Amino acid sequence: MNAGQEVKNIVLVHGGFVDGSGWQGVYDHLTADGYRVAIVQNPTLSLAGDVAATHQVLDGLDGPAVLVGHSYGGAVITEAGNHPNVAALAYIAAFAPDKGESVNTLIADPPPGAPVPPILPPKDGFLFLDRDKFAASFAADLPPAQARFMADSQVPWGVDALGGAVSEPAWRTKPSWYLIATDDRMIPPPAQRAMSERIGATVTETPGSHSVYVSNPAAVAAIIAQAATTVAG
Repeated sequence: MNAGQEVKNIVLVHGGFVDGSGWQGVYDHLTADGYRVAIVQNPTLSLAGDVAATHQVLDGLDGPAVLVGHSYGGAVITEAGNHPNVAALAYIAAFAPDKGESVNTLIADPPPGAPVPPILPPKDGFLFLDRDKFAASFAADLPPAQARFMADSQVPWGVDALGGAVSEPAWRTKPSWYLIATDDRMIPPPAQRAMSERIGATVTETPGSHSVYVSNPAAVAAIIAQAATTVAG
């Protein structure tokens, strides 16, 4: 990317248990501001497969992009962000693994007292959240009916995706932004702060559950736009 080149492409990558439709509010804000926004629909079978799906979208762009990941999508963008069309990374309450790390290793040893996500035992190689506990853990700041819909429309999350290790973290060579959701009960805020500090991200904190990208799309869109404007400057 040439210095001063305008960044008008945004690529949004969803996390585990959900699909890309949750990005609609963020999409609406960004497209209203003139950005071209693409949403990756991860198969969530393996990290490699999701990186390939993200590269497919990046390959089709006509210029540089901000690559954005929520939750497990942070692991995807950490690997996929090495693509030459990626100018910056934006993590939204997301995992930010280092080389050799996976989501599995990052959640293996939760600090005492930290909320434990209600992930059910694997079934046929896939993971689900306990539907009865989904709202409290994943979507506490959404209307109950919307949280129930998300619980009942969960995307199976492949165990191989959870265990996929990053080989070359893009945040080592690309500027990063991080939005910490201070009421998150899936990735504890202290863990988000530690990861954001480790990757040297520009950090913003906002009240919100793990579904902050759904409940507060304006705040999320603002971080993404800030990344796009800064790298273009």
